[in-house]
Amino acid sequence: MAWKSTLLSALILHLLSPGAGQNMDPDVLMDSIFPPARPSLYNLNSLCLHGKGRFRYTAESFPPSSFAHARRAGKTINRLEAWFGQCCYEGLAHKNGQMLCCAKQAWETALSYFCLEEFSTKTLVHECCERKGGERWDCFEKEAPNPYYQPLPGYIAPIIPPDRFFTWDPNAC
Repeated sequence: MAWKSTLLSALILHLLSPGAGQNMDPDVLMDSIFPPARPSLYNLNSLCLHGKGRFRYTAESFPPSSFAHARRAGKTINRLEAWFGQCCYEGLAHKNGQMLCCAKQAWETALSYFCLEEFSTKTLVHECCERKGGERWDCFEKEAPNPYYQPLPGYIAPIIPPDRFFTWDPNAC
């Protein structure tokens, strides 16, 4: 885990430098931000309170060509952060138990879309996408470099609307 902390520190330095976020190294993205952690009672407070302090990915965040895998990961992060906002702030779930249920559904839905997009390409897919059911979710959770959803110091995320809709099912809790 120390190497993930070092990569996250490198990303923070990159983001806070002039021209921050421009043509970010896709490997840094994949190793320091993706995949997002599974929502839990241990990270829900930070997940909800610090959403605006976690990085979002714009077209300028990546080199002009290649790295489609990193673009899909970035799109998944953007999508998930918007959906977390729905769970935490937009009245979909009012109590902590409901917010956690909503956040878990958002997480699983976003990563399911990510895996569908991964399988729609002719390249290697993320290793967790090759697994089924609970093994897939456990794999993503184990790989998450920021399990407590800590914000990036001094960073304020731009608003990026999700490219897909999320509908929370409170009956699935």
